[in-house]
Amino acid sequence: MSDTKATRLIRETTDAGAEVATLTLANPPLNLFDQSMLDALVEDLAELSADPPRAVLLRAEGKLVSGGVDVHVFDGLLSPTPPTPSAAIPSAVDQGAELWRTLFAQIIHPLEALPCPVVFAAHGLTLTAAFEMALACDIILAAPKAKFGLVETVVGLTPSMGGPQRLAERAGSGRAREFVMTGDLYDAATMAEWGVVNAIHDDVDAAAKDLTNRLAQGPTRAHAATKQIIEAWRSGGVAHADSVTPEVSGALFDTADLRGAVRSFLEAGPGKATYTGR
Repeated sequence: MSDTKATRLIRETTDAGAEVATLTLANPPLNLFDQSMLDALVEDLAELSADPPRAVLLRAEGKLVSGGVDVHVFDGLLSPTPPTPSAAIPSAVDQGAELWRTLFAQIIHPLEALPCPVVFAAHGLTLTAAFEMALACDIILAAPKAKFGLVETVVGLTPSMGGPQRLAERAGSGRAREFVMTGDLYDAATMAEWGVVNAIHDDVDAAAKDLTNRLAQGPTRAHAATKQIIEAWRSGGVAHADSVTPEVSGALFDTADLRGAVRSFLEAGPGKATYTGR
């Protein structure tokens, strides 16, 4: 195993003074989600959660975004149950369930909970865990040649890092069933037609960086509130979202960004405000 970290996290500041973090999958040659990749992502997301920037770009280097999960991750979970069951020795079922609980708790949920916009850039083949992470981001951009797949059926699994349900939220339950059950690959144009990919760009890295910088320079607290309201809708529907909106949105009236933007609007017209994220 290489000592080189499987991801790279860089923080930069835009010309307008907004901090942007770029998290890059860098585990050549296929950016497989092996244990080193998973450990690196857990570490990076813990850092981002502890000290959030004003926007995050998630991307990959190399020919592929990711070839998926390294099947060796599952190998240790498939040992036969000991002849004499013991409460001290977790069963394969228990270990499998704990794996997914851990990945939700340490990767998917922290990624979704970041209080800032998160953009995913897919420049090529994006399989299994990488696509599930993309679906946990706010906005997905893709290159024309990008392809997406949840192909866990090839090893007798179903995607278990939130892919089916998040795909169903964006594309509908029928399309999510088709996507997962067939294990086929779907191109960027199809994903855009389904509402999964937000936009397709020839130079997706440049477009994603531009969008991330633009979002970082916006009203960060308002973006976080938007995420909270949409999360309330996801978990409880329109009525639940309505019930939390007054408090979530009301808190914005105590932010410097709202006060400054209102003054800017009244004095200089729309679109002239600058934001600090406070």
